[in-house]
Amino acid sequence: MSRPTATPTQTRRSIPIALLRARERVMSRFRPMLATHGVTEQQWRVLRVVAESQAIDASELARRACILAPSLTRIAKHLEDTGYIERVKDPVDARRVRFEIAPAGLALIDAMASEREAIYASIEADFGAERVEALLELLEQLAEI
Repeated sequence: MSRPTATPTQTRRSIPIALLRARERVMSRFRPMLATHGVTEQQWRVLRVVAESQAIDASELARRACILAPSLTRIAKHLEDTGYIERVKDPVDARRVRFEIAPAGLALIDAMASEREAIYASIEADFGAERVEALLELLEQLAEI
């Protein structure tokens, strides 16, 4: 049985591949900053989500940071060991664990703020602030289907 021949146009117009290409282009701007501060992309996502939350349980953290649960276990342990996040007992259910941002985690996020803002500004300068906002809106809608 013969298989259809894939053309570069078909691949170029594939939503998953287009999203991956766009992600790589965007992340290539952030990776040097993350490397300078000794943080991986996944660790950074976890830190940001924990910082945005007062306290967050592991399953919600994994979902919001787009991290698989086994990976989150390893990442959270590392972030705890470095003093960036803290594990606390849930006040309602002592069996549940929640994570909170630690002072060192806030300090790291603050230390990266100006560089992060400069990267976002360069993306807006290259792509357009209105297009960035429209893209974010469209991606949120796509994630909800």
